[in-house]
Amino acid sequence: MSTNPVYPIIWQEDKVVLIDQTQLPEKYTTVEINHYQEMAQAIKTMIVRGAPAIGIAAAYGMYLGAREIQTKDRNIFLNQLEEIAQQLRQTRPTAVNLFWAIARMLKTAQDRQGSVEELQAALLTTAQTIQTEDLQTCQAIGDRGLEVLPSQPQQLSLLTHCNAGALATAGYGTALGVVRSAWREGRLHRVYADETRPRLQGAKLTSWECVQEGIPVTVITDNMAAHCMKQGLIDAVVVGADRITANGDTANKIGTYSLAIAAVAHNIPFFVAAPLSTIDFKLATGSEIPIEERHPSEIYQVGETLMCPPGVEYYNPAFDVTPAELIKAIITEKGAVAPGELALVQG
Repeated sequence: MSTNPVYPIIWQEDKVVLIDQTQLPEKYTTVEINHYQEMAQAIKTMIVRGAPAIGIAAAYGMYLGAREIQTKDRNIFLNQLEEIAQQLRQTRPTAVNLFWAIARMLKTAQDRQGSVEELQAALLTTAQTIQTEDLQTCQAIGDRGLEVLPSQPQQLSLLTHCNAGALATAGYGTALGVVRSAWREGRLHRVYADETRPRLQGAKLTSWECVQEGIPVTVITDNMAAHCMKQGLIDAVVVGADRITANGDTANKIGTYSLAIAAVAHNIPFFVAAPLSTIDFKLATGSEIPIEERHPSEIYQVGETLMCPPGVEYYNPAFDVTPAELIKAIITEKGAVAPGELALVQG
């Protein structure tokens, strides 16, 4: 067991080093990223994943692209930077942190005065700042989450879905940030981790993170959640988010919606933990969120093993939207609020 912190994205000298999350837990390997096209591919293929981590990766991708632009003309540089931004935007359409980070990088370049070299240096500084801020934000989310978790029992059993931990952020987590803070304060009995079909991020990644820190974790299949609630095994549900609209509707990994329905049916509080950068105030409701559909091979194949017979058809949305009325509170770095009160914490 290791208690060393997990950092999925590291700026190392002149390149980005990513933990290859597609290889966990079978093996721990890293991938070196030297060009923005490589970063775009890493985001698309989920070598790096999780909304905040995608944003950080995209920020570094913007810098990697910027340093390849061969011009001293400011306008040409900005035009080519926008082309790089557009390629990165196309990698994952649902996670709003991707677009937020790209927009922040573009604003840095547009607002900065000086030579192209100075613009490039400013972009690296901004990417590093985004990463540092996210780590601090997630630690704050974890501590804010402690304030709204049920007061009884003293030690809680928390259910989570997918992976919203260190691997999905700069290194602490949103939903698992709440778990970590609860564990630190002696308020956590156990984590129940949905396996999270079809890519099994809960079984592979969340459980891996918990094992690294000695946090008791039980993996259950997605269709066991309601049964566990009925048996009294779950005290609260805490999940992450990929995009939250102005009214509190929340897009998260597919299966989150049904989990919220089951929680409400069993009178169990359902919490969403996410940074303010995940809130898209430009969208009024969840019906406006674009839902990514991924390749059907994620369903019909596990490793080299085919799971379905030839001739069947597939539907593979990567996310669903949980209506605001099913969510007890959204936990942000500025505090936990009811979904209808997000404007109170708008930064």
